[in-house]
Amino acid sequence: MVDGVRLYRGEWLESTHRIHAAVVDHSGKLLWHLGDAFRPTFARSALKPVQALPVVTSGAAHRFNLEGADLALCCASHNGEEVHRQRVAAILQAAGLSEEDLECGTHPPRDQESYHELIRQGESPTPLHNNCSGKHAGMMVTAVHLGEDPVGYSQGDHPVQQRILQEIACLSDMAANQMVAAVDGCGVPAYRLPLDRLAAIYARLADPSREEDLSRCQAMEQVTDAMVQYPEMVGGKNRYCTDLMKAFNGRLLGKQGAEAVYCVADRKEGLGIAVKVEDGAERVLYEAVNEILRQLGIGKDTGELDQLSAYTRPEVKNAKGDTVGRIESVFTLRVGEPVRW
Repeated sequence: MVDGVRLYRGEWLESTHRIHAAVVDHSGKLLWHLGDAFRPTFARSALKPVQALPVVTSGAAHRFNLEGADLALCCASHNGEEVHRQRVAAILQAAGLSEEDLECGTHPPRDQESYHELIRQGESPTPLHNNCSGKHAGMMVTAVHLGEDPVGYSQGDHPVQQRILQEIACLSDMAANQMVAAVDGCGVPAYRLPLDRLAAIYARLADPSREEDLSRCQAMEQVTDAMVQYPEMVGGKNRYCTDLMKAFNGRLLGKQGAEAVYCVADRKEGLGIAVKVEDGAERVLYEAVNEILRQLGIGKDTGELDQLSAYTRPEVKNAKGDTVGRIESVFTLRVGEPVRW
């Protein structure tokens, strides 16, 4: 049987989505796994908390008076709601920049209310609506603070991206030249890591106090605290990242990446969890993450997973709103490290 999530139409199996997962402790030890725990995986936006670290370590956050909500926004794949757009604009303005300087491109906001308002006003989306605009704002203000030309900050050879690469390499215990790089949807480098290394990053984010580098430790604490204290800035209305962090009230830090990647830092147990749906289907991702948390005993008996019931075994509905099927997990986490594929 495939380790995955099944979609049933009526009582009949229609689709199966294979799931890969790794659960790692702070030392990098693989504790539980599913599928290929070493699968090379583009982390996409799941690396945003790491990409935000130089905003703090460089001193840019202090110089431009960035608050916790601003740092959370630097880690966001936001809805493009008004609160997100205004805050990104304010970050840029503090550094003498504007939305025209953003190199993330433009797409319609995920928030339908904001999108409908644009249509009513006869206006088009701007780079501020891009879900990555907060991350890009953080990158730019770091360049300005360090006296670097912000133009081209999204390119892999720019100092902004080189600093980020070093952070990823350090936290994953990989050499920078080992990492395959492509281009993300917003134009910055996208790095491919083995799934267990991605989980290891989140295990270290779960407990920054273990870091020997005091500057990195403090930055990791600031960024992770910001995300759990301002979860609405990380996603927005009706978003799993936001709802997960609200439900667990500071215990879990969660961040999604495109093509159905999800990472969790358990700040209580010091664990990192990385999940990849092999075919990139977001529709089954949250069910898979909730099931992994349930099998690990995280939020199962204390009520947090009950607050995420909308994402657990979700119903399949048709265009009229009738329930015509269901989505459910059919896997069991395995203990220990498997034979490498």
